[in-house]
Amino acid sequence: MKRAFITGITGQDGAYLSQFLLSKDYEVYGLVRRSSWSEGMDARLRWLGVADDVTLVDGNLTDLSSLERLLRQIRPDEIYNLAAQSFVKASWNQPLLTGAVTGLGAVNMLEAARLECPQARFYQASSSEMFGLAQEPTQTEKTAFYPRSPYAVAKLYAHWMAINYRESFGMFTCSGILFNHESPLRGIEFVTRKITDGVARIKLGLQEKLTLGNLHAKRDWGHSRDYVRAMWMMLQQVEPEDYVIATGRTTSVLDFCRLAFTHVGLRAEEHIAVDAHYLRPAEVDYLIGDASKARAKLGWSPEVTLEQLVQEMVDCDLKRLRDELKITAGIARS
Repeated sequence: MKRAFITGITGQDGAYLSQFLLSKDYEVYGLVRRSSWSEGMDARLRWLGVADDVTLVDGNLTDLSSLERLLRQIRPDEIYNLAAQSFVKASWNQPLLTGAVTGLGAVNMLEAARLECPQARFYQASSSEMFGLAQEPTQTEKTAFYPRSPYAVAKLYAHWMAINYRESFGMFTCSGILFNHESPLRGIEFVTRKITDGVARIKLGLQEKLTLGNLHAKRDWGHSRDYVRAMWMMLQQVEPEDYVIATGRTTSVLDFCRLAFTHVGLRAEEHIAVDAHYLRPAEVDYLIGDASKARAKLGWSPEVTLEQLVQEMVDCDLKRLRDELKITAGIARS
Protein backbone atom coordinates (compact mmCIF):
# COMPACT_ATOMS: atom_id res chain seq x y z
CA MET A 1 0.00 0.00 0.00
CA LYS A 2 1.50 3.33 -1.08
CA ARG A 3 1.55 6.34 1.23
CA ALA A 4 0.79 9.85 0.05
CA PHE A 5 1.42 13.09 1.94
CA ILE A 6 -0.69 16.07 0.87
CA THR A 7 -0.27 19.68 1.89
CA GLY A 8 -3.43 21.72 1.37
CA ILE A 9 -5.51 18.62 1.98
CA THR A 10 -8.46 20.60 3.33
CA GLY A 11 -8.77 22.64 0.13
CA GLN A 12 -10.67 21.84 -3.04
CA ASP A 13 -7.86 19.95 -4.79
CA GLY A 14 -6.66 18.28 -1.61
CA ALA A 15 -10.10 16.85 -0.95
CA TYR A 16 -10.61 15.51 -4.48
CA LEU A 17 -7.05 14.17 -4.57
CA SER A 18 -7.61 12.37 -1.26
CA GLN A 19 -10.75 10.76 -2.63
CA PHE A 20 -8.92 9.71 -5.80
CA LEU A 21 -5.89 8.26 -3.98
CA LEU A 22 -8.09 6.36 -1.55
CA SER A 23 -9.80 4.76 -4.54
CA LYS A 24 -6.30 3.59 -5.55
CA ASP A 25 -5.78 2.03 -2.09
CA TYR A 26 -3.29 4.61 -0.84
CA GLU A 27 -2.76 5.56 2.77
CA VAL A 28 -3.39 9.31 2.77
CA TYR A 29 -1.85 11.78 5.22
CA GLY A 30 -2.60 15.47 5.15
CA LEU A 31 -0.84 18.50 6.61
CA VAL A 32 -3.05 20.88 8.58
CA ARG A 33 -2.14 24.15 10.23
CA ARG A 34 -3.83 24.21 13.61
CA SER A 35 -5.54 27.40 14.75
CA SER A 36 -7.82 28.46 17.59
CA TRP A 37 -10.73 27.76 15.23
CA SER A 38 -10.45 24.32 13.70
CA GLU A 39 -14.10 23.26 13.60
CA GLY A 40 -15.10 22.64 10.02
CA MET A 41 -11.50 22.33 8.89
CA ASP A 42 -12.29 19.02 7.19
CA ALA A 43 -15.62 20.16 5.70
CA ARG A 44 -14.62 19.38 2.11
CA LEU A 45 -13.32 15.96 3.07
CA ARG A 46 -16.59 15.28 4.90
CA TRP A 47 -18.62 16.48 1.89
CA LEU A 48 -16.85 13.84 -0.21
CA GLY A 49 -17.28 11.21 2.52
CA VAL A 50 -13.56 10.56 3.05
CA ALA A 51 -12.78 12.47 6.25
CA ASP A 52 -12.58 9.31 8.33
CA ASP A 53 -10.25 7.63 5.85
CA VAL A 54 -7.42 10.17 5.89
CA THR A 55 -4.97 10.99 8.68
CA LEU A 56 -4.52 14.69 9.43
CA VAL A 57 -1.20 15.71 10.99
CA ASP A 58 -0.11 19.01 12.54
CA GLY A 59 2.53 21.11 10.85
CA ASN A 60 3.18 24.27 8.88
CA LEU A 61 4.77 24.99 5.51
CA THR A 62 6.71 27.86 7.07
CA ASP A 63 8.26 25.56 9.71
CA LEU A 64 10.88 23.28 8.16
CA SER A 65 11.37 21.31 11.39
CA SER A 66 7.72 20.24 11.49
CA LEU A 67 7.90 19.07 7.88
CA GLU A 68 11.06 17.07 8.51
CA ARG A 69 9.50 15.45 11.57
CA LEU A 70 6.37 14.42 9.68
CA LEU A 71 8.21 13.02 6.67
CA ARG A 72 10.51 11.09 8.97
CA GLN A 73 7.47 9.52 10.64
CA ILE A 74 5.29 8.92 7.59
CA ARG A 75 7.92 7.98 4.97
CA PRO A 76 5.61 8.79 2.03
CA ASP A 77 6.04 7.36 -1.44
CA GLU A 78 4.46 10.47 -2.98
CA ILE A 79 4.26 14.08 -1.83
CA TYR A 80 1.71 16.52 -3.25
CA ASN A 81 2.41 20.15 -2.36
CA LEU A 82 -0.93 21.88 -2.94
CA ALA A 83 -0.91 24.34 -0.03
CA ALA A 84 -0.66 28.05 -0.79
CA GLN A 85 -2.12 31.45 -0.12
CA SER A 86 -4.08 30.92 -3.30
CA PHE A 87 -6.50 33.86 -3.51
CA VAL A 88 -4.88 36.01 -6.22
CA LYS A 89 -6.53 39.32 -5.28
CA ALA A 90 -5.49 38.97 -1.62
CA SER A 91 -1.85 38.52 -2.63
CA TRP A 92 -1.50 42.27 -3.26
CA ASN A 93 -2.68 42.99 0.29
CA GLN A 94 -0.53 40.20 1.75
CA PRO A 95 2.51 39.94 -0.52
CA LEU A 96 4.95 38.88 2.21
CA LEU A 97 2.66 36.16 3.54
CA THR A 98 2.03 34.98 -0.01
CA GLY A 99 5.76 34.80 -0.68
CA ALA A 100 6.46 33.01 2.60
CA VAL A 101 3.76 30.36 2.18
CA THR A 102 3.33 29.96 -1.58
CA GLY A 103 6.98 30.44 -2.50
CA LEU A 104 9.29 29.65 0.41
CA GLY A 105 6.82 27.13 1.82
CA ALA A 106 7.25 25.00 -1.29
CA VAL A 107 11.02 25.11 -0.86
CA ASN A 108 10.66 24.06 2.79
CA MET A 109 8.71 21.07 1.56
CA LEU A 110 11.30 20.26 -1.10
CA GLU A 111 14.15 20.56 1.40
CA ALA A 112 12.38 18.38 3.95
CA ALA A 113 11.84 15.76 1.25
CA ARG A 114 15.50 15.96 0.20
CA LEU A 115 16.67 15.45 3.78
CA GLU A 116 14.18 12.82 4.95
CA CYS A 117 12.81 10.91 1.94
CA PRO A 118 14.72 11.84 -1.23
CA GLN A 119 13.25 8.83 -3.09
CA ALA A 120 9.68 10.11 -2.70
CA ARG A 121 8.04 11.45 -5.81
CA PHE A 122 7.15 15.12 -5.46
CA TYR A 123 4.32 17.06 -7.12
CA GLN A 124 4.39 20.86 -7.09
CA ALA A 125 1.16 22.73 -7.82
CA SER A 126 2.16 25.37 -10.34
CA SER A 127 -0.35 27.74 -11.89
CA SER A 128 -1.40 29.20 -15.23
CA GLU A 129 -1.26 32.58 -13.47
CA MET A 130 2.51 32.36 -14.01
CA PHE A 131 1.85 33.08 -17.71
CA GLY A 132 0.13 36.32 -16.71
CA LEU A 133 0.52 38.73 -19.60
CA ALA A 134 0.55 35.82 -22.01
CA GLN A 135 3.39 35.86 -24.53
CA GLU A 136 1.70 33.40 -26.90
CA PRO A 137 -1.95 32.99 -27.98
CA THR A 138 -2.01 29.48 -26.48
CA GLN A 139 0.23 28.59 -23.55
CA THR A 140 2.36 25.44 -23.46
CA GLU A 141 5.22 24.17 -21.29
CA LYS A 142 7.59 26.24 -23.47
CA THR A 143 5.71 29.56 -23.26
CA ALA A 144 7.63 32.34 -21.48
CA PHE A 145 6.26 33.33 -18.07
CA TYR A 146 5.12 36.88 -17.24
CA PRO A 147 3.54 36.85 -13.74
CA ARG A 148 1.17 39.72 -12.91
CA SER A 149 0.51 39.28 -9.18
CA PRO A 150 2.46 38.49 -6.00
CA TYR A 151 0.73 35.12 -6.03
CA ALA A 152 1.95 34.34 -9.54
CA VAL A 153 5.49 35.49 -8.73
CA ALA A 154 5.56 33.25 -5.65
CA LYS A 155 4.24 30.31 -7.69
CA LEU A 156 6.93 30.91 -10.32
CA TYR A 157 9.65 30.83 -7.66
CA ALA A 158 8.31 27.54 -6.33
CA HIS A 159 8.05 26.17 -9.88
CA TRP A 160 11.68 26.90 -10.71
CA MET A 161 12.87 25.59 -7.35
CA ALA A 162 11.14 22.28 -8.04
CA ILE A 163 13.03 22.13 -11.34
CA ASN A 164 16.25 23.09 -9.53
CA TYR A 165 15.86 20.27 -7.00
CA ARG A 166 15.22 17.84 -9.85
CA GLU A 167 18.31 18.91 -11.77
CA SER A 168 20.60 19.47 -8.78
CA PHE A 169 19.74 16.53 -6.55
CA GLY A 170 18.19 14.02 -8.93
CA MET A 171 14.84 14.13 -7.14
CA PHE A 172 11.64 13.05 -8.89
CA THR A 173 9.86 16.42 -8.94
CA CYS A 174 7.04 17.32 -11.31
CA SER A 175 5.17 20.58 -11.64
CA GLY A 176 1.66 20.64 -12.98
CA ILE A 177 0.95 24.01 -14.61
CA LEU A 178 -2.76 23.79 -13.98
CA PHE A 179 -5.16 26.19 -15.60
CA ASN A 180 -8.26 27.26 -13.68
CA HIS A 181 -10.17 24.33 -12.25
CA GLU A 182 -13.33 24.58 -10.21
CA SER A 183 -15.99 22.52 -8.44
CA PRO A 184 -18.71 22.83 -5.80
CA LEU A 185 -15.84 22.70 -3.28
CA ARG A 186 -14.27 25.92 -4.56
CA GLY A 187 -14.10 28.66 -1.92
CA ILE A 188 -16.80 31.32 -2.05
CA GLU A 189 -14.14 34.05 -2.46
CA PHE A 190 -13.26 32.76 -5.96
CA VAL A 191 -15.16 34.24 -8.87
CA THR A 192 -16.70 30.97 -10.13
CA ARG A 193 -18.23 30.06 -6.76
CA LYS A 194 -19.23 33.67 -6.22
CA ILE A 195 -21.13 33.44 -9.50
CA THR A 196 -22.86 30.10 -8.85
CA ASP A 197 -23.69 31.02 -5.26
CA GLY A 198 -25.04 34.38 -6.43
CA VAL A 199 -27.13 32.76 -9.17
CA ALA A 200 -28.62 30.34 -6.65
CA ARG A 201 -29.42 33.17 -4.23
CA ILE A 202 -31.05 35.25 -6.94
CA LYS A 203 -33.09 32.27 -8.12
CA LEU A 204 -34.33 31.70 -4.55
CA GLY A 205 -35.09 35.40 -4.01
CA LEU A 206 -32.33 35.87 -1.41
CA GLN A 207 -30.59 38.67 -3.32
CA GLU A 208 -31.19 40.80 -6.40
CA LYS A 209 -27.79 41.50 -7.94
CA LEU A 210 -24.48 39.72 -8.52
CA THR A 211 -21.63 42.22 -8.26
CA LEU A 212 -18.38 41.40 -10.07
CA GLY A 213 -15.22 43.03 -11.39
CA ASN A 214 -13.75 42.39 -14.85
CA LEU A 215 -16.41 40.60 -16.87
CA HIS A 216 -14.21 40.30 -19.93
CA ALA A 217 -11.29 38.37 -18.44
CA LYS A 218 -11.05 34.99 -20.13
CA ARG A 219 -9.97 31.77 -18.47
CA ASP A 220 -9.57 28.10 -19.36
CA TRP A 221 -11.87 26.39 -16.83
CA GLY A 222 -11.97 22.67 -16.02
CA HIS A 223 -13.12 20.45 -13.15
CA SER A 224 -10.86 19.83 -10.15
CA ARG A 225 -11.76 16.14 -10.21
CA ASP A 226 -10.17 15.83 -13.68
CA TYR A 227 -7.11 17.83 -12.71
CA VAL A 228 -6.15 15.87 -9.58
CA ARG A 229 -6.17 12.74 -11.73
CA ALA A 230 -3.49 14.42 -13.87
CA MET A 231 -1.40 15.14 -10.75
CA TRP A 232 -1.30 11.46 -9.90
CA MET A 233 -0.55 10.45 -13.48
CA MET A 234 2.53 12.70 -13.52
CA LEU A 235 4.02 10.85 -10.58
CA GLN A 236 3.50 7.44 -12.21
CA GLN A 237 5.81 8.19 -15.14
CA VAL A 238 9.32 6.78 -15.60
CA GLU A 239 10.91 10.24 -15.82
CA PRO A 240 9.82 13.44 -14.03
CA GLU A 241 8.60 16.25 -16.26
CA ASP A 242 6.37 19.32 -16.07
CA TYR A 243 2.97 19.43 -17.76
CA VAL A 244 0.33 21.97 -18.71
CA ILE A 245 -3.13 20.74 -17.69
CA ALA A 246 -5.98 22.57 -19.43
CA THR A 247 -9.11 22.08 -21.52
CA GLY A 248 -8.01 24.18 -24.50
CA ARG A 249 -11.17 26.29 -24.30
CA THR A 250 -11.28 29.84 -22.97
CA THR A 251 -14.45 31.54 -21.68
CA SER A 252 -15.08 35.04 -20.36
CA VAL A 253 -16.40 35.70 -16.88
CA LEU A 254 -19.54 37.11 -18.51
CA ASP A 255 -20.12 33.95 -20.52
CA PHE A 256 -19.57 31.83 -17.40
CA CYS A 257 -22.32 33.94 -15.80
CA ARG A 258 -24.58 33.40 -18.78
CA LEU A 259 -24.18 29.63 -18.52
CA ALA A 260 -25.03 29.74 -14.82
CA PHE A 261 -28.05 32.04 -15.13
CA THR A 262 -29.39 30.18 -18.17
CA HIS A 263 -29.31 26.94 -16.18
CA VAL A 264 -31.91 28.37 -13.76
CA GLY A 265 -33.98 30.11 -16.43
CA LEU A 266 -32.71 33.64 -15.84
CA ARG A 267 -30.99 36.24 -18.05
CA ALA A 268 -27.55 37.20 -16.79
CA GLU A 269 -27.58 40.81 -17.99
CA GLU A 270 -30.62 41.59 -15.83
CA HIS A 271 -28.83 40.65 -12.62
CA ILE A 272 -25.13 41.55 -12.99
CA ALA A 273 -23.52 44.72 -11.62
CA VAL A 274 -19.89 45.82 -11.96
CA ASP A 275 -17.85 47.34 -9.12
CA ALA A 276 -14.27 48.57 -9.67
CA HIS A 277 -13.46 47.45 -6.13
CA TYR A 278 -13.18 43.91 -7.47
CA LEU A 279 -10.66 44.76 -10.20
CA ARG A 280 -7.06 43.62 -9.80
CA PRO A 281 -4.21 46.16 -9.81
CA ALA A 282 -2.71 44.27 -12.79
CA GLU A 283 -5.15 42.15 -14.75
CA VAL A 284 -4.56 38.87 -16.54
CA ASP A 285 -6.89 39.23 -19.50
CA TYR A 286 -6.58 35.99 -21.43
CA LEU A 287 -5.41 32.45 -20.68
CA ILE A 288 -5.88 29.26 -22.66
CA GLY A 289 -3.76 26.16 -22.26
CA ASP A 290 -2.48 23.55 -24.70
CA ALA A 291 -2.35 20.18 -22.90
CA SER A 292 -1.06 18.25 -25.93
CA LYS A 293 1.95 16.97 -23.98
CA ALA A 294 -0.26 15.62 -21.18
CA ARG A 295 -2.54 13.96 -23.72
CA ALA A 296 0.38 12.34 -25.54
CA LYS A 297 2.58 11.29 -22.61
CA LEU A 298 0.10 10.79 -19.77
CA GLY A 299 -2.95 9.77 -21.74
CA TRP A 300 -4.87 12.46 -19.87
CA SER A 301 -7.86 14.39 -21.12
CA PRO A 302 -10.68 16.21 -19.30
CA GLU A 303 -13.91 14.29 -18.86
CA VAL A 304 -16.18 17.10 -17.56
CA THR A 305 -17.30 19.86 -19.93
CA LEU A 306 -17.61 23.49 -18.87
CA GLU A 307 -21.40 23.28 -19.16
CA GLN A 308 -21.48 20.23 -16.88
CA LEU A 309 -19.17 21.94 -14.40
CA VAL A 310 -21.31 25.09 -14.20
CA GLN A 311 -24.52 23.10 -13.82
CA GLU A 312 -23.05 20.94 -11.05
CA MET A 313 -21.86 24.01 -9.14
CA VAL A 314 -25.19 25.85 -9.47
CA ASP A 315 -27.19 22.76 -8.48
CA CYS A 316 -25.03 22.19 -5.39
CA ASP A 317 -25.40 25.81 -4.31
CA LEU A 318 -29.15 25.64 -4.82
CA LYS A 319 -29.36 22.50 -2.69
CA ARG A 320 -27.18 23.98 0.04
CA LEU A 321 -29.21 27.17 0.26
CA ARG A 322 -32.55 25.32 0.19
CA ASP A 323 -31.34 23.08 3.02
CA GLU A 324 -30.29 26.16 5.00
CA LEU A 325 -33.70 27.74 4.44
CA LYS A 326 -35.44 24.56 5.66
CA ILE A 327 -33.32 24.53 8.80
CA THR A 328 -34.03 28.23 9.45
CA ALA A 329 -37.76 27.67 8.92
CA GLY A 330 -37.71 24.70 11.28
CA ILE A 331 -36.00 26.72 14.01
CA ALA A 332 -38.52 29.54 13.55
CA ARG A 333 -41.45 27.14 13.93
CA SER A 334 -39.98 25.59 17.06
